[in-house]
Amino acid sequence: MFRFQKAQKTFTFSGIKIGGQPGENPPLMISSMFHNKDRIVRDRKGDFDRERAKEIIKKQEELSEVTGIPGMVAMVANSPEEAKIYTDFFLETTNMPFGIDMWVAEQRAKATEYVSKLGVQDKFLYNSITPWDKDIKGQILRLKDLGIRHVVIQAFDDQDQTPAGRVKSLESILAQGADSFETIIVDTSVMNLPSTSFSLVANRLIKEKHGLPCGGAYSNGTHMWKEIKTTWGMDGFKAMDAVVQGMSSALWSDFNFCGPAVTAPRVFPAVASAHILLSTLVYDENGIIYDNPRLPIRKHFGDFIAKLLEGGARGKK
Repeated sequence: MFRFQKAQKTFTFSGIKIGGQPGENPPLMISSMFHNKDRIVRDRKGDFDRERAKEIIKKQEELSEVTGIPGMVAMVANSPEEAKIYTDFFLETTNMPFGIDMWVAEQRAKATEYVSKLGVQDKFLYNSITPWDKDIKGQILRLKDLGIRHVVIQAFDDQDQTPAGRVKSLESILAQGADSFETIIVDTSVMNLPSTSFSLVANRLIKEKHGLPCGGAYSNGTHMWKEIKTTWGMDGFKAMDAVVQGMSSALWSDFNFCGPAVTAPRVFPAVASAHILLSTLVYDENGIIYDNPRLPIRKHFGDFIAKLLEGGARGKK
């Protein structure tokens, strides 16, 4: 369950290792800022609360260091001009990698041109090549011309919404040239809370067949369940969100589009806790706790690991 026979690809993106066998590397958390209803946004022309934005970014950096869970930010923009303002601000504020979240392909292309002009392709994650893009081959050629090295491929099939459909969607996009980038990670498209399981199973299938890092926007499933805030209250919503984000991140996930950066104080600890449990599940199944010093279990339970490896708790079965 927690060991693939297929060799797993591990990419290094802006100093962050992503991919590999379950438990080998902590999952990358990709939070969002400047999204719809983000309170720091005053208008869509680039006016926002810069001090509060800095506080949110610095808090995520702090949580990443404390938990061992790496992080980055995807900045949501409605226009290339807005994206430029956010990009400049982000690069002045932090060394974390970043992405730009824009649904319209033409506008996304213009924002990506600005990233290329700045020469910061090493810390930029292109999000994303999708099955809905009209000219996937042309988009890939343009990205290559701009020196884009790290990309997300979104896998989803409207006609076959099963996990197998996501695998077929990925393979179609890869066959059009998307397999040529330095870093390729696969977003298996969360549509709502219960269908999150389809994305997780798709992660397993893709890792079994192609060895590529997989993950999803697990916050889509939690934040789209709006009724829960009335039925269970905000405390109930926050508890549900933390559980889903943690559990999903531990099941064949190498990254997680984890929702608004302001929620990092609950999401990062939840994911770290889930990964600690994953580490001991991997040990019980395979007798391995990986050497990565950033693993949450190594950061927080070093003494336990030492006793485990010395005494051979697994060997006493």
